[in-house]
Amino acid sequence: MAKTDRSGDVQHAALPYRRTLTGALEILLLTSRGTGRWIIPKGWPMKGRKGWQTAALEALQEAGVSGRISKKPIGFFAASKTLPDGDDRLMTIKVYPLLVKSELETWDERDERQRVWFARDKAINLVSEGGLALLIEDFGV
Repeated sequence: MAKTDRSGDVQHAALPYRRTLTGALEILLLTSRGTGRWIIPKGWPMKGRKGWQTAALEALQEAGVSGRISKKPIGFFAASKTLPDGDDRLMTIKVYPLLVKSELETWDERDERQRVWFARDKAINLVSEGGLALLIEDFGV
């Protein structure tokens, strides 16, 4: 596994999505390990990997999904992160859309998280970060 850089205030996230047969947009959300909030896969920068590569790897590890990820972020949002030492850090989360092509039945964090597909409007209402809700709202319209 690549070494992560936790010194900064940026993380990279994947926004896993798919289209239904009728063309409706669905967003894959997963629960956080600590609080059970609905989130998207994200992680610290990794040495030797670009942001979009980190986001794709986090999607695979945290949600067991892979597919075609954009090399350009659709935007970013701010979120507070509680670090292992108890300190809170305001983070900038860069978000890369990931068109899901494959879902694994077993993956690294399967026993620690739930993953669920939601209609776009439902996903907007479930995430707690307002900036993430706005990105989802603007995505795919």
